[in-house]
Amino acid sequence: MSGRDARGPKDQRAPLAWSLAGLLAAVLLPWYALQEGLVSGVWLSGLWSSEDYASGLAQFVSHGKWWLAPVLAALVACTVVCLAPLPRERRGTLLLIVSGAGVVLFAAGSLSIGLRGWTAGWLVDLFGELDARQVGVGAGGTLVLIALLALFAIALALRGAFGGDAFIAGAVTTVAASIVLFTAWPILRILVQAFQDGDGVFTSALLVERLATEKIWSLRCLAGGGRCGVAWNTLFLALACGAGTTALGLAFALIVTRTGFAWKRTLRVLTVLPIITPPFVIGLALILVFGRSGLVNQLLEWSMGVPPTRWIYGFQGVFLAQLFAFTPVAFLVLIGVVEGVSPTLEEASQTLRADRWATFATVSLPLMRPGLANAFLVGFIESIADFGNPIVLGGDYGVLSTEIYFAVVGAQLDYGRAASLALLLLVFALSAFFLQRWVVGTRSYATISGKGDSGLPTPLPDRARRLAQWIALPWAALTVLLYGFAFMGGLVKVWGRDYTPTLDHYAKAFAIERTADGLIWSGAAWNSFWTTVQLAAIAAPLTAALGLIAAWLLVRQRFAGRTALEFATMLSFAVPGTVIGVAYVFAFNVPPIEITGTALIIVLCFVFRNMPVGVRAGMAAMSQIDRSLDEASLTLRGHSLATLVHVVLPLLRPAIVGSLIYGFVRAVTTVSAVVFLVTAEYELATTYIILRVINGDYGLAIAYSCALIVLMLLAILLIQAVVGERRLGRRAAQMQGGRA
Repeated sequence: MSGRDARGPKDQRAPLAWSLAGLLAAVLLPWYALQEGLVSGVWLSGLWSSEDYASGLAQFVSHGKWWLAPVLAALVACTVVCLAPLPRERRGTLLLIVSGAGVVLFAAGSLSIGLRGWTAGWLVDLFGELDARQVGVGAGGTLVLIALLALFAIALALRGAFGGDAFIAGAVTTVAASIVLFTAWPILRILVQAFQDGDGVFTSALLVERLATEKIWSLRCLAGGGRCGVAWNTLFLALACGAGTTALGLAFALIVTRTGFAWKRTLRVLTVLPIITPPFVIGLALILVFGRSGLVNQLLEWSMGVPPTRWIYGFQGVFLAQLFAFTPVAFLVLIGVVEGVSPTLEEASQTLRADRWATFATVSLPLMRPGLANAFLVGFIESIADFGNPIVLGGDYGVLSTEIYFAVVGAQLDYGRAASLALLLLVFALSAFFLQRWVVGTRSYATISGKGDSGLPTPLPDRARRLAQWIALPWAALTVLLYGFAFMGGLVKVWGRDYTPTLDHYAKAFAIERTADGLIWSGAAWNSFWTTVQLAAIAAPLTAALGLIAAWLLVRQRFAGRTALEFATMLSFAVPGTVIGVAYVFAFNVPPIEITGTALIIVLCFVFRNMPVGVRAGMAAMSQIDRSLDEASLTLRGHSLATLVHVVLPLLRPAIVGSLIYGFVRAVTTVSAVVFLVTAEYELATTYIILRVINGDYGLAIAYSCALIVLMLLAILLIQAVVGERRLGRRAAQMQGGRA
């Protein structure tokens, strides 16, 4: 509902509906989480009599949960405000006060009382011992909190915030609350450990003591007398990775969109192939080809007598693996940006007698600056947060993510040190974030406007085309080589010893038996396979939707705290997956949110871990769409939701495809972020493969990985078919014709 339409009774309908929904949840649903689940229905008989099943009102009236009374009172007050005949702004002010108070009281009551009473010693000193206890919030409490947040957003709109648009207010509130709850809060819980000793005593000097060590900051490598510290290693690797992935991603994007290269579709598949591969598979393939016993070393020793070396281990091996792993992310960010450069501007440049190279260098590339900066930022942060490649190929080249891992799972468990190193990673990410903002600046890069697009893309200058091909095509050939050996590894008995062809690994993983009762999925991998597919299919659309809505808010809206919200969207990306997994265990293993061991915690980890790529891709693509399109829609009395759905989203199809693909494939291939969250009931494909690798069953691990690659290729084709392509004037016809 827009601010123009919110008058009279319309001011009351939405807030009254949310108030009544919250009251019904407080009266008719269990306030706390149920072990049997809500769908079991066992709680219906004990909604008032049983403390385990009681509703919020019953918990207060019958079971002494006095801290719930202020929250319920806030809901009643909201209902009274909605029914009262008040002016719009006054209703908004009162509703803002009571709903905001309800949210604060809800959070205070949930965080201060746990399984053993008060959760902090100072609360015991202030109020005395508490006999009452509470477990995690359930369906009733969750719906009450959602209702209070919705009322808070509507109140902001009634007071004129966000142009009086309730949808924008609700979107900002939803994105901000979800990021605070599922990103900032878990990270804060683990980072607090950086200032605490083994007994939980808070000491600020501990952070300096833990970080001011030679192992972190040593520069001996510059003098040739030792190794550099892990902080410098991480920073140098991230800078190289960000620059390398951006260059490769741009080369592939230019070839695919601006040349007549005959194998565009094949090149597109090869470009995204590494992103749909479990991370350790790339490292394993590199070892099989370039390792001490790899084919290249064996060939050099046989043909030239060159003794085998271990050159693949260290910076060069990790850098090579990260280029394979993260170039697809840069490509997905950049391809929509390259497609969005207006041919009209390029034709105007040529009309002024600029040749194709001058047009490309002075018009096209500057208009791609937001995409290039976003691609570099994502590559930089992906590198500092990467765990799989350094653990496989790092050797003596230590980085912060592996140091954090060993601090968590090593012989001496030290959460404080792990948290301190994670805080250092956040500083690096923050620095990259502000550097990216400075590079992009405040200039306008809009190239898609409401005017008809009658231009055709300018063909790449010969120098740019050759350079892009010299960069991209050898890389594509190396990709084919590595994946060829990876596939072959699953078709032989034992790689390196017995090359007898066999399908035993696939049969062991994916066997299906026909019985009198029907088909039985008897393969060892089926359980983890179907679990992974189901959870990834749930997480992918949520990841894309939340990321693109956040991008729309950050680019199109102006509100207090926008910069803070933008950085908050990158928080989970900047922290290594291992830390995210441990943080989720810390935050969600105890009240008020107890979801450890469930499928929900895995889905939430997927969504908020992968959302930043959707945000950056959406921001890069949206920066090219002129605001006049939004303004035209609003002028024609289209509210913000209709403008988003019918005007903006159709122009964001490349970003939508990229977000869906990235959300799905990263959910399937992620390792470090969920290694602490999986259970026997919810085992994922990557954790199953890791166990096979640890047990030395490489054939089965590679066979399973190849099956996942095929699955995700099919998923990518399905996503592209469902979402479709963005068509801009004659560019669509020109691209179909294959002319550059």
